[in-house]
Amino acid sequence: MTLTIQPTRDIATCRHLRRVVFIEEQGVPEADEIDDKDEEAIHLLATIDDQPAGSARLLLMGQTGKIGRVCVLPAHRGTGLGAALIRAALTELRAQGMTTAKLGSQTHAIPFYERLGFTPTGPEYMDAGIPHRDMTLAL
Repeated sequence: MTLTIQPTRDIATCRHLRRVVFIEEQGVPEADEIDDKDEEAIHLLATIDDQPAGSARLLLMGQTGKIGRVCVLPAHRGTGLGAALIRAALTELRAQGMTTAKLGSQTHAIPFYERLGFTPTGPEYMDAGIPHRDMTLAL
């Protein structure tokens, strides 16, 4: 098995992965998933043996990099791919000169992000009908 994670301009593939995970699996409304930020974002695409398996989107805001739209196809969950994707995102944010990483975690995923060094901040809130909390990590 060969895992590769790298920046990509193949937004269509990233959107397809997000459609499968967020719209089809989690029931997120398409209007909430698709926005106008894809063109300005840095997209990371994870492939296993050259087949798309996950993606993440990075938005740069001042000195803060926001990690979002993190998705891993069901067949690849529990394999370490998600953690590798977040580590790659943090590496990219550092390379872009960011000093803080921020993300909005679905509440069930908070322990996953805590293991990667993130700390929950602020209250729980609803996003696309799913409970979330913001989390940050100093870079």
